[in-house]
Amino acid sequence: MPPARYRFLLINAFALPEEAGYGLRPSRGPKEARLMNHASLAPLLADVDWHLHDGALATHGNHPVETREEFAIVGVNRLKLVREACESGQYNAIVLLGGGDPGFEEAREIGRRHRIPVTSCAHAQMHLARLLGHRFTVMDISEAHNMHMAMLVRHYGFAPNCASIVNLNYPLPRPVLPNDRPLAAEKARHDRGERSEMVEAAVAAAEDAIENDGAEVFIIGCSAAYWLAPVLQARLAALGWEAPVLEGYRCAIEQAKTLVNLGLDVSGLAMPSDHPRRWRRKKYL
Repeated sequence: MPPARYRFLLINAFALPEEAGYGLRPSRGPKEARLMNHASLAPLLADVDWHLHDGALATHGNHPVETREEFAIVGVNRLKLVREACESGQYNAIVLLGGGDPGFEEAREIGRRHRIPVTSCAHAQMHLARLLGHRFTVMDISEAHNMHMAMLVRHYGFAPNCASIVNLNYPLPRPVLPNDRPLAAEKARHDRGERSEMVEAAVAAAEDAIENDGAEVFIIGCSAAYWLAPVLQARLAALGWEAPVLEGYRCAIEQAKTLVNLGLDVSGLAMPSDHPRRWRRKKYL
């Protein structure tokens, strides 16, 4: 039997110890159970031979990531996994999971040395959002996470296309915060068919972004809130708004397929090898 055209490793941003108490996804069971929102991703993965790595064991603390310090720590921890995956020869693309893209640029540099494309969620969403419209709004979860997303928008060169970054104020669980607005509980309410205040806040904020900020496309900032994408899409459509709502895992997986199909990874001028055959005397911003 010929090998699958797509051989992907999906790597979570980090893994929490089971006793941590702040986990947002199962740490045991089949890969389908451990991949958040697998049901919506299954059609995209049907033609992919894929494996899931739960991520390096967290060293930033026993809770999910929101601050820049925490993103930096888990990004460094993930690079070893990317290098091992590239060196294994088992995969033709690496997909980094997690809305804040920890370690993405460094992982792309590693992938370039093996000619393996590396994709990530926020980066893929922003590129696709710009393909679909002129201005996008980021629907996000907390003040600290907003500022990290703002940094990514600037770094990826999409500041002129970002209409706004909305703080829905449903932060991730962590020891320093009272558990009074739990994001996971809002998802559970929606899944039970009950009213979710997070969903209602997202709908109201999206309408405001359309009417007052000029938003034409929406992206979700945090992977813990990716479940919100199809919900918000349906609610906006019911209100008559024809605005796409993107979700990071789907965008990153599709971007990886596109790069494999094109036989591309990243420019060797953007990510030079250790000893490039040609080098430029000057670089321009």
